[in-house]
Amino acid sequence: MSAPLLDQLIEALRVLPGVGQKTAQRMAYHLLEREREGGEKLSSLLAQAMERIGHCAQCRDFSESELCATCANNSRERSQLCVVESPADRLAIENATGFRGVYFVLQGRLSPLDGIGPRELGLELLGQRLDAGEITEMIIATSATVEGEATAHYLAQLARARQVRPSRLAQGLPLGGELEFVDRGTLSHAFGTRSEVRE
Repeated sequence: MSAPLLDQLIEALRVLPGVGQKTAQRMAYHLLEREREGGEKLSSLLAQAMERIGHCAQCRDFSESELCATCANNSRERSQLCVVESPADRLAIENATGFRGVYFVLQGRLSPLDGIGPRELGLELLGQRLDAGEITEMIIATSATVEGEATAHYLAQLARARQVRPSRLAQGLPLGGELEFVDRGTLSHAFGTRSEVRE
């Protein structure tokens, strides 16, 4: 016999990051007690998003079409490619800096213990973009965590092997910090004063 629907709803809400048993329970009760209309809208949009949002064929960011709006925009500077870990990082850079280049979204970072290697990060696709010869600088904007630094090192080697100049965000980013949580001023400064990655 399956669990009661309320218990299933609470358990389903726990899939969200930072949501434990108590928070999920409060969310479920709130939706049922005071926000049924909002809950129905959330349910509908969630179903549509899961069905229709995929990944851009060029940069791997979230997109409803084959190419995301950034990749489809012909006015972007194609010689500069910024590599980020997540769509949230891309959005943070887009909002905090004047960067007009293009992006590549890894959707993670190298973590062999978790089974995340070059294949899972789409590095074969990234290599193909670098091989096309359009990109002259690859800006590595991974987080300042151990995994982020390892990923940055791997990316720099990938770029150098194709005669593309790798650069890294400069000082101001806290060690062990996640890019999406850095304030706009610090991120803008770090992006503007990036330096070339040395071997």
